[in-house]
Amino acid sequence: MPALDDLRYVPRLGLALGGGGALGAAHVGVLQVLHERGIVPSIITGTSAGAIAGGATALGVDPYDLEERVLTWSWTTFGRWTPRPGLGLLTADALLEGVRAVTGGDPQIEDLPTRFAAVATDVNTRKAVVVDHGSLSLAVAASIAVPGVFRPVPHLGRHLLDGGLVQNVPLEACFGLGATHVIGVRLQPEWDFHGFESSVSVHEWEISADVTMIEPRLAGHTAWGVDDLGTLVTLGREAAERELDDYPVIAGRPEYPTAADHHIGRVTAPPPNPRSEGEETPGRQHGIGGFLHRH
Repeated sequence: MPALDDLRYVPRLGLALGGGGALGAAHVGVLQVLHERGIVPSIITGTSAGAIAGGATALGVDPYDLEERVLTWSWTTFGRWTPRPGLGLLTADALLEGVRAVTGGDPQIEDLPTRFAAVATDVNTRKAVVVDHGSLSLAVAASIAVPGVFRPVPHLGRHLLDGGLVQNVPLEACFGLGATHVIGVRLQPEWDFHGFESSVSVHEWEISADVTMIEPRLAGHTAWGVDDLGTLVTLGREAAERELDDYPVIAGRPEYPTAADHHIGRVTAPPPNPRSEGEETPGRQHGIGGFLHRH
């Protein structure tokens, strides 16, 4: 492998995480393999499920902690049923509240340790909107707003829907933020809804010499199924290991990873409290807040 192509030393290495609903659990396995091989992106873009995994990573969440959190996913993690008439069945209130409850506020994208952007779609112009500043929770909520399922998310004067309508693998957005080489992770084919076709433009970016694609083999799994998320994490690992086989493992999986070992945004995990025998253990926190932070 030529030295210029060594992903460990590429200046402004990008990571573009694609959309795919529950298939997004595979991103976690990819992130773990990158960590183990010392490949550290300095720019991350995410669409839909990729915005969740990418936002958590940019915030500083350990990929092994992230795995534990992802295994608690359900659709109520991200949305809340609303009886009010509108363009979707769910609002993103659960996601917004989860992030804010855990961080004690709402992290701003420009304050994250790693440069990040979530890709969404403007309802009116049908164009991609690269959200690289402002509220992290709103950016992620907009990027995951699947049409007909989630309500459009108001953001900076626009109404935004799922970025998968226009950039299901946000390679273009990642290069637009200054990346010189991008690792792209594709979970499923382009959507190509009428009026939102994107497969041709995304393919043009995929075949660039400056792109390394990782494509987990997810046949038999669907974007809506949350019953076997652990298997999806494993399939993501296997895909990344195939693509990055030339790179030696330099960091093994930690035996006991905890959020206290990593500075997650502005949050510091409290020290563990010893419990006497028979004392009830507090219930696990669910939702995006649960996997963004471990108590």
